Amino acid sequence: MRLKPTGARKVVNEVSNMLNKKVNYEGKQTTWGSIILLKARELAHYLTGKKKELDFVKPEYEIERVDSYEIRQKILNISYVDWKKLGFSKGTLHYMKQNAKSDEPFTLNAHVLERVNKWEELVLSKNKERNNLCNLSRI
Repeated sequence: MRLKPTGARKVVNEVSNMLNKKVNYEGKQTTWGSIILLKARELAHYLTGKKKELDFVKPEYEIERVDSYEIRQKILNISYVDWKKLGFSKGTLHYMKQNAKSDEPFTLNAHVLERVNKWEELVLSKNKERNNLCNLSRI
């Protein structure tokens, strides 16, 4: 598989960010890059017989999940009419609702997640604009 330069840059940046994240390991804050190096050394010592045990379980990698209960509820409570009025695709909301109903983990693109997180604000601001226009038309 070949990536375009911009895609390759994104992948490299994401991997770099992940390797530079700090985690508590043996009482110290250590980057994942350093831990991988330490674990590779442990493996080498195990394979050469210098070490009797091998532990790849610690530290445990924690995944930040996007599909929390709150996000699922927000998605399920969004009306198709309001979503469409704000200029968003009805199909996107349809598949988001299907994912939210299932028990399976799912991800959202960053811009869609931002919309969902700011949903109440978007709807309120749109309603205020509509009310202001109605009030102006009465004058």
